[in-house]
Amino acid sequence: MPSARTRMSSLHITTFNIHKGFSQFNRRMMVHELRDRLRHLNSDIVFLQEVQGLHLGHAENHDNWPDSPQHEFLAEEVWADCAYGRNMIYDHGHHGNAILSRFPILNSHNQDVTHLQFEKRGLLHCQIKLPQGPAAHCVCVHLSLFGYSRRRQMEALADYLDTMADPNAPLIIAGDFNDWGNRAGEHLARRLGLHEVFSGPSGRPARSFPAAMPMFRLDRIYIRGFDVTQTQVHHGLPWSKLSDHAALSAHLARHGR
Repeated sequence: MPSARTRMSSLHITTFNIHKGFSQFNRRMMVHELRDRLRHLNSDIVFLQEVQGLHLGHAENHDNWPDSPQHEFLAEEVWADCAYGRNMIYDHGHHGNAILSRFPILNSHNQDVTHLQFEKRGLLHCQIKLPQGPAAHCVCVHLSLFGYSRRRQMEALADYLDTMADPNAPLIIAGDFNDWGNRAGEHLARRLGLHEVFSGPSGRPARSFPAAMPMFRLDRIYIRGFDVTQTQVHHGLPWSKLSDHAALSAHLARHGR
């Protein structure tokens, strides 16, 4: 675990679409290996998409399927607090987004932003008490595969945060944006004063999909009230065995520190 001094001066965050704990094309159940890799990263806050909250079939077919929901299994003994937002519900279970945190989650809310009924989507919003300064608003997202729906969902995200968060409050929005045309950055900068941690002068987020050899810029970390000190894309082996998406990490510092 990081020292108290490290936690006070830097915030390490990760976002990862975990593909329900299965490798690409669902060839192998990888949730145990996934837990090991996340613990190796040792992040303070983890934003997860496609988290399997319940699946009765997997529990029957895999002897080592965790007894607890995936977000609780992944957080156990490392991340003191976690929240889960159930989005897609079916007869044998459900999946959605999750946030794991070393720091106390003061409150959490899953905002339904479904536009197409066959594609259920939600925004998991948590207020997290950091060691210094005001609580940070953290939102985990997994947006639509369709451009028009994504635009509607980003408007809903901005409208929601306008009512829930002070415009000067520290804010992190991370997840799988499915933003093939790189349209999200301009919208989130204009509405919420955010910038993407990987973009820099080029204005292009990191390549994150597919994990074996990333070509597409689908996953993002947007921030407000923080400076970026380091970023990393976790792709290739062993990450490409865990999911079809690469994981993204960033080290952040408060403005003025």
